Amino acid sequence: MAGTSSPAPRRLFTPGSWPESRRIASVLREETVGGVLLIIAAAVGLIWANTPWSSAYYTLRDTRIGPESLHLNLTLGSWAADGLLAIFFFVVGLELKREFVAGDLRDPRRAALPVVAAIGGMLGPAVIFVAINLRTGGGALNGWAIPTATDIAFALAVLAVLSTHLPTALRTFLLTLAVVDDLLAVTVVAIFYTDELHLNYLGLAVIPFAAFALAVNKRLSTFWILVPLAVLTWWLIHQSGVHATVAGALLGFTVPVARSAIGAGPDTARKGLAERFEHRIRPLSAGFAVPVFAFFAAGVTLGGLTGLAQALDDPITVGIIVGLVAGKLAGITATTYLTARLTRAELDEDLRWIDVAGVGLLGGIGFTVSLLIGELAYTDATLRGDHVRIGVLLGTLAAAALAAILLRMRNRTYRLIAEHETRDDNHDGVPDLYQKP
Repeated sequence: MAGTSSPAPRRLFTPGSWPESRRIASVLREETVGGVLLIIAAAVGLIWANTPWSSAYYTLRDTRIGPESLHLNLTLGSWAADGLLAIFFFVVGLELKREFVAGDLRDPRRAALPVVAAIGGMLGPAVIFVAINLRTGGGALNGWAIPTATDIAFALAVLAVLSTHLPTALRTFLLTLAVVDDLLAVTVVAIFYTDELHLNYLGLAVIPFAAFALAVNKRLSTFWILVPLAVLTWWLIHQSGVHATVAGALLGFTVPVARSAIGAGPDTARKGLAERFEHRIRPLSAGFAVPVFAFFAAGVTLGGLTGLAQALDDPITVGIIVGLVAGKLAGITATTYLTARLTRAELDEDLRWIDVAGVGLLGGIGFTVSLLIGELAYTDATLRGDHVRIGVLLGTLAAAALAAILLRMRNRTYRLIAEHETRDDNHDGVPDLYQKP
């Protein structure tokens, strides 16, 4: 019909709202510091485990503390994995709640892309790991989920160093994808890495969990009320056989988010209890809990070139490395491209598909949760546990290096574009008297 125009094509990776962009920038700053501390702690643990004083490192990691009567006489390494990471997952739960209630994930159209990309980012590495280890035997397939996780702090630390001129929408996509990835990781840990389930303890855990949820929703944010309820919930879930970190995520998800923040400007949005908790606890998580876990989890004696060659001869190590690098890249990029094709959407005019590939490589930085799943997958195999650590370390470093090369190139391109636009703007503003004829 004459006079009618076709509707504008739907765009992928369009910039979010101003409050959301402001929040993303704040999270990037905080996670960057946490990522740097994580890298330092992991490096210290790895270096110490490969010095003549390595026995002191393993003695420290295997030192047991805690009451035996409560079945909590655990090694320091176990306390870091079961206890300190529960704090990390509590912050993850708060972030998930914030995204689904007041963030961009509340909009199904915006949520669809990072959710699909995160699922693809999980399926790609899992398929590659299973394909490589299909005939390995000896329970090797238990580690299928090791390369599926993305370490948000580590990935954002790399992105923050490189992304001085990358579009904000790309950084928002990575953060949102990583949040959904964390939700999937919690689900995988709860469902697939629970060896023995004690329903009596799990049923009892509902009581303090419900009391905690009631207290926070009634705004009873008193330390002496919430902390004992949270600790009791954690202990009962720990006793039930479900990994205790799941308790942290579930508790975080009960904390209310201020709905008045939706659509509000940066100066009018009222902070809810979830935002206040996150502001207070994130430094403890990023500055202490995760680095201490990384220090104990990354310590593996490489044994020189011989030990490294032996690890690389193990299909489990190879499956983790290839899964983290190629699996994440293919899974995230392919599902994003298919989503665009099926919905007839187009990339935002400021982006290219090579930028999405860069985010896919960053998704291969799977340090913290990958190491955790590795510990759960091969609990009784010391050598395999060492090979898992080597695989995660090498895969993470390879993904980070490739992402750095690619995104550095793209960052230079966006910087030149920005400088060109600035020159054009300055030229347009010069009076005609001073312009060339």
